[in-house]
Amino acid sequence: MAIRRVSLLENPESGTESCQPEKMASGSARLKYLSLGVLVFQTTSLVLTMRYSRTLQGDGPRYLASSAVVTAELLKIIACVMLVFKEHSYSMRALNSLLRQEIVQKPVETLKLAIPSGIYTLQNNLLYVALSNLDAATYQVTYQLKILTTALFSVSMLGRKLGVYQWLSLLILMGGVALVQWPSESPAESKQEQEASSGSPLVGLVAVLVACCSSGFAGVYFEKILKESKQSVWVRNIQLGMFGLVFGLMGMLVYDGERVREHGMFQGYNTITCVVVALQALGGLVIAAVIKYADNILKGFATSLSIILSTLISYFWLEDFVPTSVFFMGAVLVIVATFLYGYEGKPASNPSRA
Repeated sequence: MAIRRVSLLENPESGTESCQPEKMASGSARLKYLSLGVLVFQTTSLVLTMRYSRTLQGDGPRYLASSAVVTAELLKIIACVMLVFKEHSYSMRALNSLLRQEIVQKPVETLKLAIPSGIYTLQNNLLYVALSNLDAATYQVTYQLKILTTALFSVSMLGRKLGVYQWLSLLILMGGVALVQWPSESPAESKQEQEASSGSPLVGLVAVLVACCSSGFAGVYFEKILKESKQSVWVRNIQLGMFGLVFGLMGMLVYDGERVREHGMFQGYNTITCVVVALQALGGLVIAAVIKYADNILKGFATSLSIILSTLISYFWLEDFVPTSVFFMGAVLVIVATFLYGYEGKPASNPSRA
């Protein structure tokens, strides 16, 4: 009888224990799929809406890219302050104490973020320039060169070691982007593209390349700062946003000061412009919140789906892009390189490896 009692007591426990991993696995799978959806939506929607807003023909003046960057930085600061406020149980006293302690009383630590903040501000302005001159699909594929720049800066600044597959993926990536940027041989298609876009593809390409370099350096520099301190990511983003707001205002006054004085800072704003600003400001914060649930394979899927969606929507909806066989070859190589780069990212035997 004692044996039977033990077995009866053990069975429910074992059943409960066996159910817990299943529930955890199910919850983890849901979070991964949610992360995939968020990554694809943010990446694709920002590029497409930004491209649409920069090529939309309106009656009044077009909105200023510099103004959109400043507004996005202001929204980002407000969002991060609200997140810190929530983390401290909605205590205004705790919020004021934290911000004073981490920002005002640590000027050297705060000033360290002036460099990446200035570079991010430049990068955000360059993205508007790029999407004013390139279709969304070409931009989306070419911008994946930030993987190359980030890897090179990680090796030089953080001392990371890349494996054979990762170096191979970087070579494939460069080859894929070169094919995507290969000039079309069809005069009809080139004429159609030029009519659809009033910009210069060369200007767009230069803007993307500079943005890739700035993104790689600023991202690695910011990562290095985060590793050297124990501050909250949201506090760091507040500091970044403060400098970004100052640099953005300076840039707006220098380059668009006359137009701002003539028509105001929010000239040309409409619903699409507000959506672009919101996506740029809050999209990065949303990704920061879900990226911990996304592994390298999931990021590769997100990038691939985003490229495919951008290509389809550019062709069928925006009608500013005519895909060629060379473009498809280049896009496939970029997608393969994205997956291949994350292939050796999982092993933890070498702590210095990315």
